[in-house]
Amino acid sequence: MAIFLRSSVSKSKLVFSLSKIVTPITSVKLSTCNLEYIITEKVGEKQNVGLVKLNRPKALNALCDGLVTELTEAVSAYDTDDSIGAIVITGSERAFAAGADIKEMLDKTYSTNLKMGLLKQWDNLSKCKKPVIAAVNGFALGGGCELAMMCDIIYAGEKAKFGQPEIVIGTIPGAGGTQRMIRSCGKSFAMEVCLSGNQISAQDALSRGLVSKVFPPEKLLDEAIKLAEKISEHSPLVVALCKESVNYAYESSLSQGLKFEKNSFYGTFATDDRKEGMTAFIEKRKPNFSNN
Repeated sequence: MAIFLRSSVSKSKLVFSLSKIVTPITSVKLSTCNLEYIITEKVGEKQNVGLVKLNRPKALNALCDGLVTELTEAVSAYDTDDSIGAIVITGSERAFAAGADIKEMLDKTYSTNLKMGLLKQWDNLSKCKKPVIAAVNGFALGGGCELAMMCDIIYAGEKAKFGQPEIVIGTIPGAGGTQRMIRSCGKSFAMEVCLSGNQISAQDALSRGLVSKVFPPEKLLDEAIKLAEKISEHSPLVVALCKESVNYAYESSLSQGLKFEKNSFYGTFATDDRKEGMTAFIEKRKPNFSNN
Protein backbone atom coordinates (compact mmCIF):
# COMPACT_ATOMS: atom_id res chain seq x y z
CA MET A 1 0.00 0.00 0.00
CA ALA A 2 1.41 3.42 0.90
CA ILE A 3 5.03 4.42 1.01
CA PHE A 4 7.63 7.06 0.57
CA LEU A 5 11.29 7.26 -0.33
CA ARG A 6 14.08 8.40 1.93
CA SER A 7 16.27 11.47 1.63
CA SER A 8 17.72 10.64 -1.79
CA VAL A 9 14.33 11.09 -3.39
CA SER A 10 12.50 13.11 -0.77
CA LYS A 11 11.91 15.99 -3.19
CA SER A 12 9.79 13.76 -5.34
CA LYS A 13 6.13 13.25 -4.57
CA LEU A 14 5.40 10.85 -1.78
CA VAL A 15 4.28 7.64 -3.30
CA PHE A 16 2.59 4.09 -3.05
CA SER A 17 0.75 0.45 -4.47
CA LEU A 18 -1.30 -3.74 -5.58
CA SER A 19 -3.43 -13.94 -7.81
CA LYS A 20 -6.04 -16.46 -7.91
CA ILE A 21 -7.84 -16.97 -11.15
CA VAL A 22 -11.42 -15.88 -10.92
CA THR A 23 -14.08 -14.70 -13.35
CA PRO A 24 -12.50 -13.37 -16.57
CA ILE A 25 -12.10 -9.62 -16.77
CA THR A 26 -14.68 -7.85 -18.88
CA SER A 27 -13.36 -7.23 -22.37
CA VAL A 28 -11.84 -3.77 -22.71
CA LYS A 29 -10.51 -2.19 -25.88
CA LEU A 30 -7.65 0.10 -24.89
CA SER A 31 -7.31 3.46 -26.58
CA THR A 32 -3.62 4.32 -26.62
CA CYS A 33 -4.35 7.89 -27.74
CA ASN A 34 -5.53 9.10 -24.35
CA LEU A 35 -3.04 7.38 -22.06
CA GLU A 36 -1.41 9.77 -19.60
CA TYR A 37 0.42 7.52 -17.15
CA ILE A 38 1.43 4.38 -19.07
CA ILE A 39 2.88 3.35 -22.43
CA THR A 40 1.61 0.17 -24.08
CA GLU A 41 3.19 -1.77 -26.93
CA LYS A 42 3.13 -5.22 -28.49
CA VAL A 43 6.68 -6.57 -28.46
CA GLY A 44 8.62 -9.75 -29.21
CA GLU A 45 9.58 -11.32 -32.51
CA LYS A 46 5.97 -12.38 -33.13
CA GLN A 47 4.43 -9.33 -31.45
CA ASN A 48 2.75 -11.69 -28.99
CA VAL A 49 3.86 -10.03 -25.74
CA GLY A 50 1.87 -7.16 -24.25
CA LEU A 51 4.19 -4.58 -22.67
CA VAL A 52 2.94 -2.01 -20.17
CA LYS A 53 5.41 0.64 -19.06
CA LEU A 54 4.50 2.83 -16.09
CA ASN A 55 5.26 6.37 -17.19
CA ARG A 56 5.02 8.93 -14.42
CA PRO A 57 8.74 9.69 -14.09
CA LYS A 58 8.60 12.93 -12.08
CA ALA A 59 6.74 11.09 -9.30
CA LEU A 60 8.83 7.91 -9.63
CA ASN A 61 5.76 6.16 -11.06
CA ALA A 62 3.65 6.87 -7.99
CA LEU A 63 0.51 4.77 -8.28
CA CYS A 64 -2.17 7.45 -8.42
CA ASP A 65 -5.77 6.52 -9.23
CA GLY A 66 -5.33 7.53 -12.87
CA LEU A 67 -2.28 5.32 -13.33
CA VAL A 68 -3.92 2.30 -11.69
CA THR A 69 -7.03 2.77 -13.83
CA GLU A 70 -4.98 2.87 -17.03
CA LEU A 71 -2.90 -0.11 -15.89
CA THR A 72 -5.91 -2.31 -15.08
CA GLU A 73 -7.57 -1.39 -18.39
CA ALA A 74 -4.38 -2.21 -20.32
CA VAL A 75 -3.97 -5.58 -18.61
CA SER A 76 -7.65 -6.33 -19.22
CA ALA A 77 -7.32 -5.45 -22.91
CA TYR A 78 -4.28 -7.71 -23.33
CA ASP A 79 -6.03 -10.49 -21.42
CA THR A 80 -8.79 -10.59 -24.05
CA ASP A 81 -6.47 -10.12 -27.04
CA ASP A 82 -5.94 -13.48 -28.74
CA SER A 83 -2.66 -12.33 -30.27
CA ILE A 84 -1.08 -11.87 -26.82
CA GLY A 85 0.30 -14.83 -24.87
CA ALA A 86 1.84 -13.08 -21.86
CA ILE A 87 2.15 -9.60 -20.35
CA VAL A 88 5.15 -7.67 -19.01
CA ILE A 89 4.80 -4.73 -16.62
CA THR A 90 7.80 -2.48 -16.07
CA GLY A 91 8.77 1.03 -15.02
CA SER A 92 11.94 3.05 -15.49
CA GLU A 93 15.50 2.19 -14.51
CA ARG A 94 15.12 4.45 -11.48
CA ALA A 95 11.73 3.22 -10.29
CA PHE A 96 9.33 0.40 -11.05
CA ALA A 97 6.83 2.14 -8.78
CA ALA A 98 7.96 3.84 -5.59
CA GLY A 99 4.56 3.67 -3.92
CA ALA A 100 1.18 5.36 -3.93
CA ASP A 101 0.50 9.02 -4.24
CA ILE A 102 0.20 9.97 -0.58
CA LYS A 103 -1.39 13.33 -1.39
CA GLU A 104 -4.38 11.47 -2.83
CA MET A 105 -4.76 9.49 0.39
CA LEU A 106 -3.99 12.13 2.99
CA ASP A 107 -7.56 13.31 3.75
CA LYS A 108 -9.38 9.99 3.28
CA THR A 109 -11.29 8.54 6.22
CA TYR A 110 -12.25 5.06 7.38
CA SER A 111 -15.86 5.55 6.33
CA THR A 112 -15.01 6.93 2.89
CA ASN A 113 -12.55 4.08 2.33
CA LEU A 114 -15.31 1.58 3.07
CA LYS A 115 -17.86 3.36 0.92
CA MET A 116 -15.55 4.00 -2.04
CA GLY A 117 -13.61 0.73 -1.79
CA LEU A 118 -10.11 2.24 -1.63
CA LEU A 119 -7.66 0.09 -3.64
CA LYS A 120 -10.50 -2.19 -4.80
CA GLN A 121 -9.75 -1.69 -8.48
CA TRP A 122 -6.32 -3.22 -7.85
CA ASP A 123 -8.10 -6.56 -7.48
CA ASN A 124 -8.77 -6.55 -11.23
CA LEU A 125 -5.07 -7.08 -11.89
CA SER A 126 -5.12 -10.44 -10.14
CA LYS A 127 -8.02 -11.60 -12.32
CA CYS A 128 -5.88 -11.73 -15.46
CA LYS A 129 -5.81 -15.28 -16.83
CA LYS A 130 -2.62 -14.76 -18.83
CA PRO A 131 0.81 -14.83 -17.16
CA VAL A 132 1.99 -11.40 -15.98
CA ILE A 133 5.71 -10.75 -15.48
CA ALA A 134 7.02 -7.81 -13.44
CA ALA A 135 10.36 -6.44 -14.68
CA VAL A 136 11.56 -4.44 -11.69
CA ASN A 137 14.36 -1.89 -11.85
CA GLY A 138 14.94 0.66 -9.12
CA PHE A 139 12.40 1.22 -6.36
CA ALA A 140 9.47 -1.15 -5.82
CA LEU A 141 8.25 0.10 -2.48
CA GLY A 142 4.89 -0.02 -0.74
CA GLY A 143 2.30 -0.26 -3.50
CA GLY A 144 5.08 -0.83 -6.03
CA CYS A 145 6.19 -3.94 -4.15
CA GLU A 146 2.56 -5.05 -3.87
CA LEU A 147 2.06 -4.53 -7.60
CA ALA A 148 5.13 -6.67 -8.34
CA MET A 149 3.86 -9.41 -5.99
CA MET A 150 0.48 -9.43 -7.75
CA CYS A 151 2.30 -10.51 -10.90
CA ASP A 152 3.01 -14.19 -11.54
CA ILE A 153 6.77 -13.86 -11.98
CA ILE A 154 9.19 -11.16 -10.84
CA TYR A 155 12.49 -10.47 -12.61
CA ALA A 156 14.67 -7.83 -10.95
CA GLY A 157 17.52 -5.59 -11.96
CA GLU A 158 20.66 -5.77 -9.81
CA LYS A 159 19.92 -2.38 -8.25
CA ALA A 160 16.24 -3.00 -7.51
CA LYS A 161 14.97 -2.22 -4.01
CA PHE A 162 11.83 -3.80 -2.53
CA GLY A 163 10.03 -2.94 0.67
CA GLN A 164 6.82 -2.23 2.62
CA PRO A 165 7.57 0.99 4.55
CA GLU A 166 3.96 1.95 5.25
CA ILE A 167 4.70 1.55 8.97
CA VAL A 168 6.94 4.63 8.77
CA ILE A 169 4.01 6.88 7.82
CA GLY A 170 1.58 5.46 10.36
CA THR A 171 -0.31 2.86 8.37
CA ILE A 172 0.09 -0.71 7.06
CA PRO A 173 0.12 -2.31 3.60
CA GLY A 174 -3.37 -2.46 2.11
CA ALA A 175 -2.97 -4.16 -1.26
CA GLY A 176 -1.43 -7.47 -0.29
CA GLY A 177 1.89 -6.58 1.33
CA THR A 178 1.30 -8.45 4.58
CA GLN A 179 -0.36 -11.40 2.83
CA ARG A 180 1.77 -12.09 -0.25
CA MET A 181 5.15 -11.36 1.34
CA ILE A 182 4.69 -14.09 3.96
CA ARG A 183 3.74 -16.64 1.31
CA SER A 184 6.90 -15.92 -0.67
CA CYS A 185 9.42 -15.29 2.10
CA GLY A 186 8.07 -16.82 5.33
CA LYS A 187 6.73 -15.25 8.51
CA SER A 188 9.94 -14.02 10.14
CA PHE A 189 11.26 -12.18 7.10
CA ALA A 190 7.83 -10.76 6.21
CA MET A 191 7.46 -9.47 9.77
CA GLU A 192 10.90 -7.85 9.61
CA VAL A 193 10.14 -6.12 6.31
CA CYS A 194 6.65 -4.91 7.26
CA LEU A 195 7.47 -3.88 10.84
CA SER A 196 10.82 -2.18 10.20
CA GLY A 197 10.12 -0.50 6.87
CA ASN A 198 13.60 -1.54 5.72
CA GLN A 199 14.32 -1.98 2.04
CA ILE A 200 15.34 -5.31 0.48
CA SER A 201 18.09 -5.57 -2.13
CA ALA A 202 17.55 -7.56 -5.30
CA GLN A 203 20.01 -10.17 -4.04
CA ASP A 204 18.12 -10.59 -0.75
CA ALA A 205 14.84 -10.77 -2.64
CA LEU A 206 16.29 -13.55 -4.80
CA SER A 207 17.60 -15.54 -1.83
CA ARG A 208 14.22 -15.24 -0.08
CA GLY A 209 12.20 -16.37 -3.10
CA LEU A 210 10.53 -13.02 -3.74
CA VAL A 211 12.00 -12.81 -7.25
CA SER A 212 12.93 -15.50 -9.78
CA LYS A 213 16.09 -14.05 -11.31
CA VAL A 214 18.31 -10.97 -11.15
CA PHE A 215 19.90 -9.30 -14.20
CA PRO A 216 21.98 -6.23 -15.00
CA PRO A 217 19.54 -3.29 -15.28
CA GLU A 218 20.12 -2.81 -19.01
CA LYS A 219 19.29 -6.48 -19.75
CA LEU A 220 16.28 -6.83 -17.48
CA LEU A 221 13.46 -5.91 -19.86
CA ASP A 222 14.86 -7.99 -22.73
CA GLU A 223 15.07 -11.03 -20.45
CA ALA A 224 11.50 -10.53 -19.22
CA ILE A 225 10.24 -10.26 -22.80
CA LYS A 226 12.24 -13.36 -23.73
CA LEU A 227 10.51 -15.31 -20.97
CA ALA A 228 7.11 -13.98 -22.05
CA GLU A 229 7.84 -15.09 -25.63
CA LYS A 230 8.77 -18.57 -24.38
CA ILE A 231 5.51 -18.84 -22.44
CA SER A 232 3.58 -17.58 -25.48
CA GLU A 233 4.82 -20.55 -27.52
CA HIS A 234 2.57 -22.86 -25.49
CA SER A 235 -1.18 -23.43 -25.59
CA PRO A 236 -2.87 -20.34 -24.08
CA LEU A 237 -5.65 -22.56 -22.76
CA VAL A 238 -3.28 -24.90 -20.96
CA VAL A 239 -1.07 -22.04 -19.74
CA ALA A 240 -4.15 -20.52 -18.06
CA LEU A 241 -4.99 -23.86 -16.42
CA CYS A 242 -1.42 -24.25 -15.19
CA LYS A 243 -1.35 -20.70 -13.77
CA GLU A 244 -4.65 -21.33 -11.99
CA SER A 245 -3.34 -24.56 -10.48
CA VAL A 246 -0.17 -22.93 -9.14
CA ASN A 247 -2.16 -20.03 -7.68
CA TYR A 248 -4.59 -22.45 -6.03
CA ALA A 249 -1.73 -23.67 -3.83
CA TYR A 250 -1.71 -20.24 -2.15
CA GLU A 251 -5.19 -20.70 -0.73
CA SER A 252 -5.57 -24.41 -0.10
CA SER A 253 -4.15 -27.30 1.89
CA LEU A 254 -1.77 -29.73 0.17
CA SER A 255 -4.47 -32.39 -0.17
CA GLN A 256 -6.94 -29.89 -1.67
CA GLY A 257 -4.26 -28.54 -4.00
CA LEU A 258 -3.27 -32.00 -5.20
CA LYS A 259 -6.91 -32.82 -5.93
CA PHE A 260 -7.36 -29.54 -7.83
CA GLU A 261 -4.18 -30.16 -9.83
CA LYS A 262 -5.24 -33.72 -10.71
CA ASN A 263 -8.66 -32.56 -11.90
CA SER A 264 -7.06 -29.81 -14.01
CA PHE A 265 -4.59 -32.34 -15.43
CA TYR A 266 -7.45 -34.66 -16.35
CA GLY A 267 -9.24 -31.69 -17.88
CA THR A 268 -6.43 -31.08 -20.35
CA PHE A 269 -7.36 -34.42 -21.95
CA ALA A 270 -10.58 -32.80 -23.14
CA THR A 271 -8.62 -30.25 -25.18
CA ASP A 272 -7.36 -30.35 -28.75
CA ASP A 273 -4.10 -28.77 -27.63
CA ARG A 274 -3.22 -31.67 -25.30
CA LYS A 275 -3.72 -34.09 -28.19
CA GLU A 276 -1.70 -31.90 -30.54
CA GLY A 277 1.13 -31.45 -28.03
CA MET A 278 1.58 -35.15 -27.37
CA THR A 279 1.22 -36.04 -31.06
CA ALA A 280 3.86 -33.45 -32.00
CA PHE A 281 6.21 -34.86 -29.35
CA ILE A 282 5.85 -38.41 -30.71
CA GLU A 283 6.25 -37.19 -34.30
CA LYS A 284 9.28 -35.08 -33.31
CA ARG A 285 7.86 -31.82 -34.64
CA LYS A 286 6.82 -28.47 -33.25
CA PRO A 287 3.20 -28.39 -32.00
CA ASN A 288 0.63 -26.17 -33.66
CA PHE A 289 -1.67 -25.18 -30.82
CA SER A 290 -5.17 -23.89 -31.57
CA ASN A 291 -6.18 -22.66 -28.09
CA ASN A 292 -8.95 -25.28 -28.02
